Amino acid sequence: MALTGRTALLAALGSLPVGILEPSWTGILAVNGPLALACAVDCALAAPVRSLQLSRSGDTSVRLGEPAEVHLTLTNPGSRRLRARVRDAWPPSSWLPGTEQAASRHTVTVPPGERRRLTTRLLPTRRGDRRADRVTIRSYGPLGLFARQGTHLVPWTVRVLPPFTSRKHLPSRLARLRELDGRTSLLTRGEGTEFDSLRDYVPGDDTRSIDWRATARRPKVAVRTWRPERDRHILICLDTGRTSAGRVGDAPRLDSAMDAALLLAALATRAGDRVDLLAHDRRPRAQVQGRPAADVLPSFVNAMAGLEPELVETDSRTLVSTILRSAPRRSLVVLLTSLDAAPVEEGLLPLLPRLTRRHTVLLASVADPRIAEMTASRSSVSAVYEAAAGAQSQSQRRRTAEQLSRHGVHVVDATPDALAPALADAYLALKSAGRL
Repeated sequence: MALTGRTALLAALGSLPVGILEPSWTGILAVNGPLALACAVDCALAAPVRSLQLSRSGDTSVRLGEPAEVHLTLTNPGSRRLRARVRDAWPPSSWLPGTEQAASRHTVTVPPGERRRLTTRLLPTRRGDRRADRVTIRSYGPLGLFARQGTHLVPWTVRVLPPFTSRKHLPSRLARLRELDGRTSLLTRGEGTEFDSLRDYVPGDDTRSIDWRATARRPKVAVRTWRPERDRHILICLDTGRTSAGRVGDAPRLDSAMDAALLLAALATRAGDRVDLLAHDRRPRAQVQGRPAADVLPSFVNAMAGLEPELVETDSRTLVSTILRSAPRRSLVVLLTSLDAAPVEEGLLPLLPRLTRRHTVLLASVADPRIAEMTASRSSVSAVYEAAAGAQSQSQRRRTAEQLSRHGVHVVDATPDALAPALADAYLALKSAGRL
């Protein structure tokens, strides 16, 4: 890469290493007059950097793990041809490790009065907003002996959204929902579900569904069909406190909880229910309320994009108060939080009666699959100790889940890969039983 400035010119003229004090200009120019003239001409012909005009376009949002393209349009309004190296700087998490240099650096030539578009391809490795840093341009003369360098600030933000990997489970849960809704040949009935219509009895129908009054007025036996209750309110609460920062596998617990919340939101909106979101630790971090069905999932994804775990203890009292204000009528409250004994027993458990008196409460927690692996291993002395620790941890989680169940809370405890479908199944089970 060419050097810039007066010291670079001296190095070119007198073969001096960079950093050595400047020798006498007279002696150097006397010996290297033609080279000095060439450098002066090269400097004069290098296009100025400050007068360049830059603008951006391209993607403004992308799911985590997917590529994004941001275009940088460079316009040369001057009278000299621009020969430049351009560095489009972004935060380190905008690329996979080791790929930043190749992705952010461009070589471009722009004739006078023309423009060129450069494309920077991002592959973010973290959620949240990625903001463009400076654009550094090094403009070379035609001989490549001298260069002008400057920077421009060209703002642009790419929002990295949660990946929603659990959407692969949505078709199977929607099929189950259609069965519950009476839109397929399999009709189910649960206590408290809404009456839909009458139809003729066919072998295999539940005899408890026979409507004897309607049968008395018809030539054939009539059975009642039912559909799940609709227009119920569901409040999904994400715990963003200290316990959500614990990593299970390659991601924090909060990311797995978000994925489960997105699947539940997508399923519940298709079922005709109203879904809201609350992210909370000591105070509310994000809230989505009152959105129409078509806007629920985009609003959830956008609200979750910037959420990060806070290394503070969740204030359960404030959380419960916020839930009661956000859901004044009977609702299904889904708490995505930890099953660790201390936070539940000391914080949440004493406050549960306030919630369960008014709402149906479903608590979902991310289990560490490593604990099950530890429990199964007996290959060495250290493995036996690990197995004992794993068994103790599992026992504590079961005991905590049983305490919650005694207070009327439905508990889902599953590994990151299984949490989203397990939570969706629990929702469908409550819906089919008419317990929302």
